Amino acid sequence: MSNALPILPSDASPSFYGMRRERLAEKLAVYGVPAYRADQIFSWVYQKHTRDAGEMMNLPAPLRRDLTSICDLALPAAAKVMRSADGDTHKFVLTLADGARVESVSMRSPKRMTFCVSSQVGCALKCSFCATGLMGLTRNLRAEEIVAQVVAMGDYLNWEDDRFNIVFMGMGEPLANLAAVSEAIHILHDDHGIGLGARRITVSTSGLVPQIHELAKLGLQVGLAVSLHATTDELRDQLVPVNKRWPIAELLDAAREYGHSVGRRTTLEYTLLGGVNDSMADADRLASFARALPSKVNIIPYNPVPGLPWKRPSPEAIEAFAQRLYPHAPAVTVRDTKGGEMWAACGQLGGLSPDA
Repeated sequence: MSNALPILPSDASPSFYGMRRERLAEKLAVYGVPAYRADQIFSWVYQKHTRDAGEMMNLPAPLRRDLTSICDLALPAAAKVMRSADGDTHKFVLTLADGARVESVSMRSPKRMTFCVSSQVGCALKCSFCATGLMGLTRNLRAEEIVAQVVAMGDYLNWEDDRFNIVFMGMGEPLANLAAVSEAIHILHDDHGIGLGARRITVSTSGLVPQIHELAKLGLQVGLAVSLHATTDELRDQLVPVNKRWPIAELLDAAREYGHSVGRRTTLEYTLLGGVNDSMADADRLASFARALPSKVNIIPYNPVPGLPWKRPSPEAIEAFAQRLYPHAPAVTVRDTKGGEMWAACGQLGGLSPDA
């Protein structure tokens, strides 16, 4: 290559984190740089966690000097990072280039680190018990803004677990932004980069049936989680308004087809609301849904949101519901709430300003 690359204004450089390796190679080729340099850059950024092109010592000096004219390695600034008392959960409030803020959560368990990432700023689906739904939708996130959440959390935590899981269960409805979510998954999956396997990725949905079918056609092999939260259409219409468009039977049919196409069990997410959806009849119907898919059930005791009327069931009610399910559903877990004290638990994202 020549001794210098054409310098573009810094704001004209696209984010590195939104590029597949093949796309980066195409951009490098414009400057006469061979394709294998893209492999090296991916390794530096995603495997060696280098954010300064000047430190990528197996690259030619002109490329190290001028890489920022090809792609931008900057990550979103952390407006605030909150840590749970036990140190196992961190909530990240990230400021995007346009000033919008998005929240992400890291959760450490004895077995594995899990990153909960957002796909939108806010959410349009207005689930009645969710803090994010109260925000409304500001905009979709771009692929680079999704990937950057993962990298920013990993950097902060010093990449203490390089075989972490990702769940698309943060702010927003992932399947309403499927193009960017799927592009981010491709980037995260690259063996020259993070190399995140499909078995370690789960995409959640409140029930966008056409997009479930579309996700299956993409062949990504990722896990699917359905935010069910009710066992009758009458109640789910109130709790998850998208149910009025695609009711429970249609949603479960789509989930069943998805599970058969990828060879994985669907997760049925079920937020327990005290006195609302926690009866033994609800447990029996939920068990029948789970057996028919097949699936596993994840019970989520409600995480309170100020200003909303719902209540968390008593520990005895939670246990009774779980015990009713255990003999009849294929697999049942009760989610251990993490980060509730800092509004980092399921359904609480977007409810706490970074200045609070």
